[in-house]
Amino acid sequence: MDKDHEPGIFDPKVPSVARLYDYYLGGKDNFASDREAAERVLAVAPEVRTAARENRAFLGRAVRFLAASGVTQFLDVGTGLPTQGNVHEVAATVVDRPQVVYVDNDPVVLNHARALLARSGDATTVVEGDLRRPEEILGHPDVVKAIDFDRPVGLLLVAIMHFISEEDDPAGILGTFRDALPPGSFLVLSHGTREARQEAVATGTQVYRSATAPLVLRTRPEIEGLFEGFDLVEPGVVWLPEWRPDETYLLEPPERSLILCGVGRKV
Repeated sequence: MDKDHEPGIFDPKVPSVARLYDYYLGGKDNFASDREAAERVLAVAPEVRTAARENRAFLGRAVRFLAASGVTQFLDVGTGLPTQGNVHEVAATVVDRPQVVYVDNDPVVLNHARALLARSGDATTVVEGDLRRPEEILGHPDVVKAIDFDRPVGLLLVAIMHFISEEDDPAGILGTFRDALPPGSFLVLSHGTREARQEAVATGTQVYRSATAPLVLRTRPEIEGLFEGFDLVEPGVVWLPEWRPDETYLLEPPERSLILCGVGRKV
């Protein structure tokens, strides 16, 4: 990886995957390089803006499902810039005082998260960590302090695994997390796929080559394979709007969301 693209090194001239996502959501925590890169994607796939909102909506539905299933602690890796409907806010609508650890490696994300989440008190923790090094996340003193790994945990990997290359061993990363989670824990995952909108796939992949992380799109069977060791809950791995929708689809047909998602339970 080029040194300028190493996580934790801030360069406003290099598009950031977190700030691109912020731009798609209509946020203001982005720079000219991010906006230029995002507009290249939007030129061929304008539905990406709606897809980003669908991804946030899926996260909210999944968190509520986990909380209703008895999960009160969450490990959100690759959290991105804070926005409305953060995990601790959504979980708190179902359970009292959920414990949430937010993990990211983008310095802008970390600064904003610590500032904006400070008001939530000791119910939230913000940790610098790299998904490619799961042992460091699991062993981080603040994670160990906040999360009781003797009780079920909700592991949230939402729109992050598609920035993990095969060389980074995605199966090994997930295996490390899975082995650390007790029975009754859940994996919530959403992942971009190359099975829809070939023009958008080609442009998106090209744009993200110059960003802080490349875009690695996978097929449905490959994404289903990431749930090894977890029992998929209904309806399995589906397009974002299809996972237990609680409102009218924003995108028709649902594959225009460009992202597949699912929730698995460790037994």
